[in-house]
Amino acid sequence: MGVAAEERRQLSRLLDETGPDAPTLCEGWLTRDLAAHLVVRESRPDAALGILLPPLAGHTRRVQDGIAAQPWSRLVERVRRGPAWYWPTSIGRLDELTNTAEFLVHHEDVRRGRPGWEPRPADPARDAAAWRAARGAAKLNLRRVPVGVTLRTTDGREATVRGGAEQVTVTGDPVELLLFVFGRDAVRVEFEGDSTAVAKLTEAGRGI
Repeated sequence: MGVAAEERRQLSRLLDETGPDAPTLCEGWLTRDLAAHLVVRESRPDAALGILLPPLAGHTRRVQDGIAAQPWSRLVERVRRGPAWYWPTSIGRLDELTNTAEFLVHHEDVRRGRPGWEPRPADPARDAAAWRAARGAAKLNLRRVPVGVTLRTTDGREATVRGGAEQVTVTGDPVELLLFVFGRDAVRVEFEGDSTAVAKLTEAGRGI
């Protein structure tokens, strides 16, 4: 089982436990909204476009709200089951390519939406996938931050993902770095650099 499939499995199990009205790290979203978002991505190409294209966001929101109103057990089962056989991401390699970061981040959105969360124990496959995803996503997600950024894992691997005169190094375990790149605040990372540059980075990161 790939990392994307495993994160889907664990997230679905967690959604069974939390119910539809639990908080998440996604601003304005309860668990029902997050689950509906995942279903939209894999079943409604007309609405999925609005996730990336602001002019279509209104249509996406209406479709997502309708899906979120379904009975909770049915909605979670749709997340758990994944796309139909003809959907591209039903192929294992494409699932890993397109869904690893999505399900890993959203799994943590639910885990860390509740008080008392702790990072999960290290897992070689998950951590390797998170490190790859963090480096790839950073070049897009951090493209507008006004400082240079280097990601560094706690075991010393580094990747400069954005150049700049003012450079900030962000250190953490791979999953923490991935969550940071996706703009989450509930992360355990450390910053190294000029305090003004760090402030610019953390402020800009809230808008990702």
